[in-house]
Amino acid sequence: MVSALPYSSALSPLTVSNGLLNLLGVNVSIAGQERIPENRPLVLVSNHRSILDAPLLMQATGRSVRFACHYYMSQVPGLREIVTALGCLPLDASGRGQTKFFRRALKALSQGEAVGIFPEGAAPMVHKTAPDNLNAFHRGFAQLALRAPVEELTIVPVAIASRQETSNAVVPLRFLSRFDDSEPLFQQPGWHPAVMYQEVKLLIGHPVRVDDRLRSRHRSKDRSHLVADITQCCQEEIATLLKHAYR
Repeated sequence: MVSALPYSSALSPLTVSNGLLNLLGVNVSIAGQERIPENRPLVLVSNHRSILDAPLLMQATGRSVRFACHYYMSQVPGLREIVTALGCLPLDASGRGQTKFFRRALKALSQGEAVGIFPEGAAPMVHKTAPDNLNAFHRGFAQLALRAPVEELTIVPVAIASRQETSNAVVPLRFLSRFDDSEPLFQQPGWHPAVMYQEVKLLIGHPVRVDDRLRSRHRSKDRSHLVADITQCCQEEIATLLKHAYR
């Protein structure tokens, strides 16, 4: 299994990401970069349809980001070398909780790093969706941010708006169950699509500041409501940004 910490590549994930995007000739435009705080732990969240999303978000922030990736990606030869070079943090296998992932992600944040999470989960990667589609967000990123052992961090929502892309079937879903037989998405017919962008715009939304005052609410009786509020806030921000992008 791929090691999550430290990076195993001689090149930084940011360098690898920029090189990959340049090699593929992806035309990238970015709006709202001034909203990204410098030299501070970040939790980055966005919509997710392509393996290029992580490299794009690193380019947008101008720093290496430790992205959560599906467990199977750390098991498939060739693919696991890519996610290792990108500094990804593999999620635990489906149905086994996320104790190991949370421990690694919290350690990264405590060291001042940025952690990226795609709150829609794996479904948009497995089932082909329209560029402006947005699934309901899971709450894990909000829980992670509130639990982070740092004085202050920022959650930054980002919308990835594809302008031009291709999509090809690359592998049968049931084949991937050889690498992760716990994933229900792989227990069905069909093929895993691979979306590759030719032109894409990244829109950076209004950040959510997580500090001691907010964490004190997390420790009170309204903890679940706060997690839900943060999740809804980020989802609505990204939905609004996507809406503007496709007007």
